[in-house]
Amino acid sequence: MKRFIGGDQNRAVAIWLFACAALVFAMVVVGGVTRLTGSGLSITEWKPIMGALPPMNAADWHEAFEKYRAIPQYREVNAGMSLDEFRGIFWWEWAHRFLGRLIGTAFALPFFVFLILRRIPRRLIVRCAVLLSLGGLQGLIGWWMVSSGLSERVDVAPERLAVHLGLALLIFMGLIWTGLEAWNGESHSRSPVGWSRGAAVLLAAVFVQCLLGGLVAGAKAGFVYTDWPLMNGAILAPVDWGGGALAFLHDQALVQFNHRIWAYGLLIGGTAYAVQAWRWRLAEGLGAAAFAVAAALWLQALLGIATLMNATPLWLGALHQAGAALVLAAATINLWMVRRSQARLFTSGPRSRGL
Repeated sequence: MKRFIGGDQNRAVAIWLFACAALVFAMVVVGGVTRLTGSGLSITEWKPIMGALPPMNAADWHEAFEKYRAIPQYREVNAGMSLDEFRGIFWWEWAHRFLGRLIGTAFALPFFVFLILRRIPRRLIVRCAVLLSLGGLQGLIGWWMVSSGLSERVDVAPERLAVHLGLALLIFMGLIWTGLEAWNGESHSRSPVGWSRGAAVLLAAVFVQCLLGGLVAGAKAGFVYTDWPLMNGAILAPVDWGGGALAFLHDQALVQFNHRIWAYGLLIGGTAYAVQAWRWRLAEGLGAAAFAVAAALWLQALLGIATLMNATPLWLGALHQAGAALVLAAATINLWMVRRSQARLFTSGPRSRGL
């Protein structure tokens, strides 16, 4: 596609934003590993500053272990765990929180430096400030999520985990989008409304699928009903409706079924989107971007099936979560390219129209 060079582009700012997006990507993957290893409740306190240091001596380790032994997860799931085993789960949660602090520092310090030096394009200052605020909110939501598993549950509430993941992915998308804006500068061209709407719907559908995946993770639904395409030999395994509407958030059969069904719809929609891009011979490289999103969706679906049928081993589960973030990145870039394309995207004739 053409490079849109505007008077307000700054490639140093763009590289900083892309680097922060890469750190958020790492955070999402480490968060997935933290969940799969059952490590998320190993640190029972929220100390944004002092908590940056891990236990430094034997007394500190015993104190941290005693606090963990006081919560239901230890008593009902990990009773008899040794101190060495506790260290194994502690380090994953500590690494996850450390990455959060690193991301906050890596974003905030350059932001204020660039701001003082007047290097950030004026139209992107508010966007960057919003991203900084969302990063701070993410820390609070992370603790809100962890706190749900410290008194009455043996794990975190699935809906809180989905919110925590969803905000991380929103920040990830925002960093990519703003980085592209900083790299290319402002453009006043716009694509036909229909095609832009189609790309936006595709991105929204990918994001919803990520949230449904968060519910699957929170309910540990990836460890059950590991046959495919059926669920324990049926289209839908029995659902416990005792909790009413909460079944859509907590019931293992239902959340896995919803994740599967949405995936099928997303594959159909993403494939149709790519086929239409080919039929209309899109300019500016948009056809290739559409096919990249569709290919990523199919690869992610195959990876999801493999993950499920192997009862979610650690390496496959982490790879599946990484794949979800990459699909989301591809869909974000695709929408940005569509919105930044020249107004006349299609060849002349009856096909020159939006979706």
